[in-house]
Order: sequence, then structure tokens, then C-alpha cells
Amino acid sequence: MNGMVGMTSIIIPNCNGLSLLQDAIAAIRLHTDRHETPYELIVVDNGSLDGTCRWCIREGITCLSLAENKGFQFACNRGLRAAAGDYLLLLNNDVTVSAGWLPALLHTLNSREDVGMVGPVSNFASGRQQVPSPFSEMEARSESMLRVVGFCLLIKRSLYNRIGELDERFSPSHYCLRARMHGFHLLMCHDVLVHHQGGADIKRSDSG
Repeated sequence: MNGMVGMTSIIIPNCNGLSLLQDAIAAIRLHTDRHETPYELIVVDNGSLDGTCRWCIREGITCLSLAENKGFQFACNRGLRAAAGDYLLLLNNDVTVSAGWLPALLHTLNSREDVGMVGPVSNFASGRQQVPSPFSEMEARSESMLRVVGFCLLIKRSLYNRIGELDERFSPSHYCLRARMHGFHLLMCHDVLVHHQGGADIKRSDSG
């Protein structure tokens, strides 16, 4: 995939979750080769009082600072507007990625022209993306889904250009419905496992 993959914008909403965010970003940096899989980090901070933006500045991470917590969908939309990537990834601040996660997600996303969104399996997720922990049955296959949960959601830029932002009146599941109505397919990757703590501090409908 080297030389064939554009940049991925990783958008992480956060609200008073600096320790979670630090762990999430440490895992991204550890398990993602920027030369082989270019990416940018965009933290959208929902009115935190824990020094999140100061830490991001020290780390050279883009931080969009909001005056108050307006929720997951609002934060995601702010991040999406600022994103420069060819691919757009929404990631909860309480998710820890694993080795090979992003190349595998990108491979599945680009496997067919009509695939618009993909997501991994996890120890904590609503619906079929949740798998037993510990999980050792990694398979290089994907599965068609009616929705992909927003705790770790990779989106093609062409889908975003076509259907626009998340509707802030509804849960992220509504975005999956709109994608399918426009002819895009959603896939779950059985060969990508991320750890999700669940119940993170940001107000949201069903991001994970």
C-alpha cells in the first residue's frame, strides 16, 4: 500500500479526558507508521478544564477549542470541516488502537468503489462489532453492516462530499442510514481489533 494511500485525518472529540486522550494518541503514534500511512491528528476539545489544548500545543497536535461541550456530533463536524485528509476517521478518546490497524482499515475501505465506511471489531461496542475478550480469532475478511459504530469509524472523503456532515439532531447511526440511501456500503473488518473502554466522558448519543 505504500505510495498508494493518501492522508487520513484522525478526529478525536474530547471533554476533560486528557489522560484518556494521551493514551489514545500514544497508541496511534506507536502503531501507525507516518511514512507508510500518512495521518494528521485533530483534537476537538469540548470546553475542557484539564489543560487538554495546552498539552496538544506542546505535542504539535491541532486542537480546536470549543467554549462548551456541545456533544459528539457537533465536535465531529467541527473536526471534519478542518480535516485535510483523503480519508476521515472519527475516534473516541477512550480507544486504544493496535498494530496494523489503519492500513487494514484503509485496505478494506478501498477494496471496492461502493464502500463508504468501515470499522473494526472491539471488546466494547453495541451490536455485532463487539467480540469476546480476549479475542484471538482475527480473520482477513470483512462483513457487510447496516451501521458501523462511531467509536472508530473510517469514512471516504467522497462519501463526506456527497452526503455532508453528521446531523446533530440524531445519533451517528443516522449517518450510516444516509450513506446507505446514497448507495454506499458499510463494512466491519474482522482483522482489526481496537480496545474501547466505553462510557467516556464526552456527551454523545451512541458513538460507541
